[in-house]
Amino acid sequence: MKYNQITIKDIARELGISASTVSRALKDHPDISKETKRAVHELALKLNYEPNVVALSLRSRKTRTIGVVIPEVVHFFFSTVVSGIEHEANLLGYNVILTQSAESLDRERAAVKALFNSRVDGMLMSLSRETVDYDHIEAILNRGIPVVFFDRVFPGQNRNVVIVDDHGGGKQAAEHLIQQGCKKIAHIMGAPNLGITQQRFSGFQESLKDHKIKFYPDLVVKCEGGSLEEGKKAMEKLLLAKTKPDAVFANNDVLAMGAMQVIKEKGYKIPHDIAVIGFSNWFYSQMTEPPLSSVDQPGFEMGKSAVRMLIKRIEHEEDKGVLPAETITLKTSVVVRESSLRE
Repeated sequence: MKYNQITIKDIARELGISASTVSRALKDHPDISKETKRAVHELALKLNYEPNVVALSLRSRKTRTIGVVIPEVVHFFFSTVVSGIEHEANLLGYNVILTQSAESLDRERAAVKALFNSRVDGMLMSLSRETVDYDHIEAILNRGIPVVFFDRVFPGQNRNVVIVDDHGGGKQAAEHLIQQGCKKIAHIMGAPNLGITQQRFSGFQESLKDHKIKFYPDLVVKCEGGSLEEGKKAMEKLLLAKTKPDAVFANNDVLAMGAMQVIKEKGYKIPHDIAVIGFSNWFYSQMTEPPLSSVDQPGFEMGKSAVRMLIKRIEHEEDKGVLPAETITLKTSVVVRESSLRE
């Protein structure tokens, strides 16, 4: 014999009332009359009604699981962030589902949809380089899903974000090169649409202005992907510029490594002829020849902070009102190595 579980709709149909009224009667809601409550409870007992525990769990969304969307898991910075996320989530009793966009907007959309369908309690996101359309993000925010953005963040209002001080980091990088006596400083940019790229560039420009060092527009090259090959091509272009650079600040360490390869291939000495500094302080930065100076980002701390911010929102009870949007900004520091240190 086929077993069909009795539902709230079955009780509502028998009594000629709405399913919402039955639900509220079962929860002893004060707006429901005593007569209706009695009728509902008597029929529920007669029909052997039992609440669907799985459905209740799905509606409450208390799976104690959070979803994470990152651009690349192989990226050193993001791998350290993920380590911080998993460390803190496990301490707080939450599981983590990790997805990656591979720098693709379509894959980012698919990842968000998959996490939503998995009923995660909330999401942590760092946007792909291709993300200039935010409809998928606005859709989950409109559904009331708690979301915290980190590093590459959503530009909308009332967002919750954990970032590093990219502007300050760009400024620190330029100041370090200026302190080494560099005066014609080139900048290899990352993807122009990313906020982190713009912030690092603005910090770089501000430092030049503060120290009365001339800014050379022809010494700025944009790299959409931030790859090693792009770094090499950018450096080849800079060496052909009318103004020969005596230093290079790259948007990330991979671009800096590409630039260093070309500098050495063309017979220039690092840092005597051209000093180089990157951004992120990858593990491999200290293994280059010469070792690469870089702006260090606290990735592990970013992951921990993002999880704490998200879980605070997940566990915040509705009757306490909506929590105000929050921004956490983590400080950067320059790790000086031989690639920029002039005697």
